[in-house]
Amino acid sequence: MRNQIIATALMGLSAVSLAAVPVAAEAQSRRVLVCDSVKMKANTGTVVGAVAGGLLGNAVAGNGARTEGTVLGAGVGAVVGHQVAKKNAKKKNCRYVYR
Repeated sequence: MRNQIIATALMGLSAVSLAAVPVAAEAQSRRVLVCDSVKMKANTGTVVGAVAGGLLGNAVAGNGARTEGTVLGAGVGAVVGHQVAKKNAKKKNCRYVYR
């Protein structure tokens, strides 16, 4: 009788411990979106866009307003270049990781 009670208690404890293991594993792993070097690509796009916009602004501006055209073109080009590079970087360098 005593052995039967001990065996029943051990089986009950082992069942509880086996049920607790999957709960602990589920609590630790979750899906996380990881993006690599998005800032670096966006900064490169900003510089390239600013240079291209400045050159285009200088070429399009009138004779007396070349400086203003260059500055305005560089500003608009920097914003456009940053947004395009950021969008392209997010497409290529992001992945899901289970942590």
